[in-house]
Amino acid sequence: MAKSITVKVPGKLMIAGEFAVLEPYQELAVMAVNRFVYATVSETDSHQLTLSDFSLHCIPWAWQETDIHIESNDPRLSFVKDALQVTYRFLVEQGVTVRPMHVSTKSELDDASGVKYGLGSSAAIVTSIVAGVLHFQDPELAKKDTIFRLAALSHVITQGNGSGADVAASTYGGLIQFASFQADWLLQAYQEASSISEIVEMDWKYYQSKPIALPDNVYFCVGWTGNAASTKDLVNRVRLLKTNNAKSYDKFLKESKSAVTAFLTGAENGNLTQLFQGITANRKALDEVGKAADTSIETPELALLCNLAEDLGGAGKPSGAGGGDCGIAFMPSKEKAEELAVAWEKEGIKALGLAPSIGGEMVIEAK
Repeated sequence: MAKSITVKVPGKLMIAGEFAVLEPYQELAVMAVNRFVYATVSETDSHQLTLSDFSLHCIPWAWQETDIHIESNDPRLSFVKDALQVTYRFLVEQGVTVRPMHVSTKSELDDASGVKYGLGSSAAIVTSIVAGVLHFQDPELAKKDTIFRLAALSHVITQGNGSGADVAASTYGGLIQFASFQADWLLQAYQEASSISEIVEMDWKYYQSKPIALPDNVYFCVGWTGNAASTKDLVNRVRLLKTNNAKSYDKFLKESKSAVTAFLTGAENGNLTQLFQGITANRKALDEVGKAADTSIETPELALLCNLAEDLGGAGKPSGAGGGDCGIAFMPSKEKAEELAVAWEKEGIKALGLAPSIGGEMVIEAK
């Protein structure tokens, strides 16, 4: 049995279907990207925790009956605590005698200066911890579906909401067609279940996930607008439309569904025109719902990012909740993608040079 395991998990970017995915049976396309979070789990005399990005080193923690106690009041540890607690409970239920371990994480999702790009940091850290602990304690339990469900559950317990698409990208990798399990349903299942194992094994009735492939002749580009955004605030404002302006909200759901379907069908059939049309239609739907919710999903910087892509024969849109962070574009050739990167840089938009990451969570070292 390994004395040390290191795993890496990719970050993510939402491609199409944002906001709408929070409703039952609405689909979203999400892509894992080639920036990673690393978790190393190693044998030690007592449980310890290191999060190098937070300058937290060798923090003692302990399992007390059914709870994890971490000897730190740092609020940034909430995601980590719930990930450890859910995974530890699952291991105990499976009859595993949990060895003392030092869990250490390091992220490269954000800029070295600390700027956040919106690549799903908390979800990737949670996924890395769940994957690392399972691979270290009992590799036979470290199946991707189990990792996804444990990480999704712990992330929702901490956050109280979310689609789980970021966890799916970090777990499975690649481009994913995703329908959310619905956070409210999962939290209720958690409250009613007698064990974590029961939740892992039950039918998640709203959830669907399957890999899809991008055509070889389309080029994916990512631009950073220089402004971070608060996903939670934007989501809350858009969700208020459901009660305050149901007509606008329902219109948005229909338009989002049509746009995502066009993108997915275009990707599946290698039809770039249809793929571009789906991205453009989703951009329009997001902009309109933002205006209806009196919030700026497509900022002037994001609008410029998208327009420059369209001017060069491609299609662009905000990624995720918008309001800042990243925008994405799909271009019809490598030359057009390179032209776009130059055009973005001239306008102060940072081309990130990200690419799809295949494979999802994986062990990269065991000793």
